[in-house]
Amino acid sequence: MATPNSDPIQIDLALQGGGAHGAFTWGVLDRLLEEDRLIIEGVSGTSAGAMNAAVMSCGLVRGGRDEARRLLAEFWRRVSDAARFSPFKRGPLDRMMGRWTLDNSPAFVMLDLTARLISPYSLGGMAGNPLRDILCDLIDFDTLAKGPVKLFITATNVQTGRGRVFRRHEISADVLLASACLPTLYQAIEIDGVPYWDGGYSGNPTMTPLVRECDSNDTILVQINPVERPGTPRSAREIASRLNEISFNSPLLKELRMMALLRQVADPGKCEARLWQAMRMHRISSELMIKLGHSSKLNAEWDFLQMLFDAGRQSAGAFLADHGADLGVRPTLDLDDLLQQD
Repeated sequence: MATPNSDPIQIDLALQGGGAHGAFTWGVLDRLLEEDRLIIEGVSGTSAGAMNAAVMSCGLVRGGRDEARRLLAEFWRRVSDAARFSPFKRGPLDRMMGRWTLDNSPAFVMLDLTARLISPYSLGGMAGNPLRDILCDLIDFDTLAKGPVKLFITATNVQTGRGRVFRRHEISADVLLASACLPTLYQAIEIDGVPYWDGGYSGNPTMTPLVRECDSNDTILVQINPVERPGTPRSAREIASRLNEISFNSPLLKELRMMALLRQVADPGKCEARLWQAMRMHRISSELMIKLGHSSKLNAEWDFLQMLFDAGRQSAGAFLADHGADLGVRPTLDLDDLLQQD
């Protein structure tokens, strides 16, 4: 087991999106914030990862680490409270069996079918997003823009298909909602006349700004979408769930492969190349996510969010115990392995 030193270490965080599964990231952040030696310089986030990033950063500005932890807990409690009267509930059998899936929920089944046939624009804009009020209540965006943490929030430009990375001075409730805008559920979020969808389609999360715009050489990726899953999906729902995972992981994997390739071929004498050569990647994840299907990303029951939070804290604690001494010294995620994959 590694024994970390007590010297301050600057780190960056890369936070994936994944709906309610973002409560796992909440747990990871809660544990990392207990480590005074870890100085968070930059955070790149998408969807739920973007909201975790903004809420945490706002808390750090207001009152430091304890306030950041309190504000994150408040955010997820309010998410659960807002969903208390939601029709998306587990069925009696799933509750009895201790399963968190919504696959057997009549409301989810209806939503799944409706989303394939009816555009959210056909609803006349009636399908509002309850997250807007929560974000506006908890985050002072003017204060956030002046905070010490560099924020990079990704949303997908609907017209070009390319990702746009918003910096901290550009972040608003609309930017965060755009980063989490699933096009089958919500109308595109317009920012300065440009429509945006979920950032997971173009960068989940976007890594490059952490390398180019931050001084830290250590980036911790909090990954909540499984890259590999055993077996072959056979039912229509299993196929849709796996397609969702693959599509939301693809931009990240492509970017990590690009980074690995640049590190191998870049001229170390050039300034840009030295940034890639110095980068040290780390990852916090959990096998629990392999057991959770796509539908549970809409499950905002407090017990489920608390379970994910506990798993996140445990995973972060295990990472610190095993690799805490590696921070500032060596990478623990070998990007070169990505170049060897078929």
